[in-house]
Amino acid sequence: MGFTSFLLIFLALCPAFLAQIVEDTEFLIDGTVKIAETDDNYVCATLDWWPKEKCNYNECPWGSASLINLDLSHPFLANSIQAFNHLRLRLGGSLQNRIIYDVGNLESPCHPFTKQGDELFGFSNGCLHMDRWDELNSFFNKTGALVTFGLNALQGRQRTSKRVWEGNWDSSNAHDFIDYTVSKGYQIHSWEFGNELSGKGIGAKVDAEQYGEDVIHLNNLIDQLYKHFQPRPLLLAPGGFYDKEWFETFLEVSGPGTVDALTHHIYNLGPGSDLNLVSKILNPLHLNKIADTFSNLTQTIEINGPWTSAWVGESGGAFNNGGRNVSNTFVNSFWYLDQLGMAAIYHTKVYCRQTFIGGNYGLLDTSTFVPNPDYYSALLWHRLMGKGVLAVSNNASSYLRSYAHCTRHRAGVTLLLINLSNQTHYGVNIKSSVSITSHVKEKSNHKSSFVQHLKKTISWVGRKSSDVTLSREEYHLTPLDGNLQSRTMLLNGKPLQLTENGNIPSLSPVLVNLKSPISVSPLSIKFIVFPNFSSPVCT
Repeated sequence: MGFTSFLLIFLALCPAFLAQIVEDTEFLIDGTVKIAETDDNYVCATLDWWPKEKCNYNECPWGSASLINLDLSHPFLANSIQAFNHLRLRLGGSLQNRIIYDVGNLESPCHPFTKQGDELFGFSNGCLHMDRWDELNSFFNKTGALVTFGLNALQGRQRTSKRVWEGNWDSSNAHDFIDYTVSKGYQIHSWEFGNELSGKGIGAKVDAEQYGEDVIHLNNLIDQLYKHFQPRPLLLAPGGFYDKEWFETFLEVSGPGTVDALTHHIYNLGPGSDLNLVSKILNPLHLNKIADTFSNLTQTIEINGPWTSAWVGESGGAFNNGGRNVSNTFVNSFWYLDQLGMAAIYHTKVYCRQTFIGGNYGLLDTSTFVPNPDYYSALLWHRLMGKGVLAVSNNASSYLRSYAHCTRHRAGVTLLLINLSNQTHYGVNIKSSVSITSHVKEKSNHKSSFVQHLKKTISWVGRKSSDVTLSREEYHLTPLDGNLQSRTMLLNGKPLQLTENGNIPSLSPVLVNLKSPISVSPLSIKFIVFPNFSSPVCT
């Protein structure tokens, strides 16, 4: 090749080289104490009631994903739930306050949802027949799902203005439904009271004092019906958006020993029609805004209800079905995994994603039941990130997000790194507060074995390491062909696709020698498991 040709090639590639930025960062993981702890089944997803007629922005993306008509026999559906080994499922949503349970002595006929413009959310009351409830429970038992069921909290109340509903809750239909559930031996992990009736409400709202009195009544009802049935389910409420004054009053009225978890909803990306969804997802300043909600709710619980805990009962990023070609693509995992990490830091026990299937934000495609990228993000979190939350400090840009947990069900620590930058490669150096302290004490100890030498180089390697285990696991997530809005996620460069038999693919890591440098490429996500990370709280 002549000099002129070489020069032309160099000049052509020069802009690409210049556009790439390499930034070295240092992370200190505090393995001496857990700053928070999640439930062991932290990852949760929802199944909703919306019928196929639910439409927004000139599209109707729900198909047959409703609890009423979801195809429970589809093998992809069962396989995708069983892969979690007890996935938590929350059954509920906007129309749960319109559901009548077809059991007991009903005052009016039980009919399917129909479009009715002057009614709440534009639909009539709907009906859950007990044969369908039997089918659902058979499916949950088969797949090992942990079920939270959202009850109709508007039954018996009267609408007194556009949004305000008043009067006592009529528990008779719920009583008969729960009684039927107990009589059949169905395992319900938790009952949730109402959906989005707190604060200003979505479509409808109920006064906090009234809601507190009603939830006491529900708690007594559960005590009565589960008197001879174990385990007794948890009671969750209010299943709405956080409002400081409303939540404080609700806790004051309901009192200790009533509500086991406060459930709140999050849609911090705005409407699904927003053309700026991708830029919001990749903007660390926007992602940080929701931290105030987590922090304020934590304070409300500490001051007004230390007997309870926080759950995110529903979160889909963008409301009204999610964003088309955004919520079901790779780019949404930046938002989703950041949410899981941030919520855990603020003592959230469970995080329920809207939805498992249905709308644009489903973890599964509504038509094909094939997993979307966020499904694999959820599954990796569930398998790798344990209950113990650790503090991480760093000198990195806000575009490099980081979260550390004790590794799930085994020793060590797992670090999640999310690179929102479109041009910066980050080199990451890991340190541990545990090993920094121990190194000061052991400074005069001069051992020459390979392992001891490596422990001096990699400061956080534990005392019991062997030559065989001196490696880390890396799970590097990128989009197919570099397209952020691809429906296909790559794990360590290989597409994540169902097997020929419709099974979830193996999520295998790349084993990397500990001496190798850690790097995170632009617009990518990486889980890193350190089996030998020295942490007394992660054993």
